Amino acid sequence: MFLGEYQHSLDAKGRITIPAKFRDGLGNKFIATKGLDNCIFLYPLNEWHLIEEKLRQLPLTRADVRAFVRFFFSGASELEIDKQGRTVLPLNLRDYAQIEKDIVIIGVGSRIEIWSVDNWKEYNDKAASSYEEIAEKLVDLGI
Repeated sequence: MFLGEYQHSLDAKGRITIPAKFRDGLGNKFIATKGLDNCIFLYPLNEWHLIEEKLRQLPLTRADVRAFVRFFFSGASELEIDKQGRTVLPLNLRDYAQIEKDIVIIGVGSRIEIWSVDNWKEYNDKAASSYEEIAEKLVDLGI
């Protein structure tokens, strides 16, 4: 399980350092793709295969399903971690997430998210104001 929040920076070659606490769970090879809310999702290969299988079962006759599957898979790349714990973030993903230099890497249970510092601050500020309301709704759902 991935937990926590870490501040990092992109280097001149477009590399980021994956936090040491995340490396074992992520594995040497993993998948990065366009996430929701303008961040990048990182998945260990086993988790990626589960998501692939679930998406494969959705009805492709629905336009919204086709659109989401195209968006999700077209942005995906298999990445590797080097011996120093770094990986290169593809330019298309950096552009999508508006990442220029400073980033926030967060653990979100079964995945990791990479955010530009500005996008994370904006998202976090909005989410914090409705945190209690969201918690109440989750309780109503039995969570």
